Amino acid sequence: MTDAAPASAPQGIAFTLDGVDELTFARILRDVLHDAAFARPLQVQAQEPRPGHPARLTLVFAPQERARAVGAMQRLKTLLLRYGVQVDSVQVPAES
Repeated sequence: MTDAAPASAPQGIAFTLDGVDELTFARILRDVLHDAAFARPLQVQAQEPRPGHPARLTLVFAPQERARAVGAMQRLKTLLLRYGVQVDSVQVPAES
């Protein structure tokens, strides 16, 4: 038995943003939601910062949208730099 997802299952690039306060996170999210790089068919999932839990942004995409998702990942890194945000970790799924 295998845990591998089907080839068409959505994948995600997850950013952990440790130390980001709620106001900065809201500003980042606003910019992401108004930027064409993150438009459908990509999806952005957001988890606001909470005590003991860092903020997270995940770019969700279908495998056939991988190139677009990687471009959006680069754009997100640029947006984060604008706010002086240090990205603690980025989890990128392996290519199928």
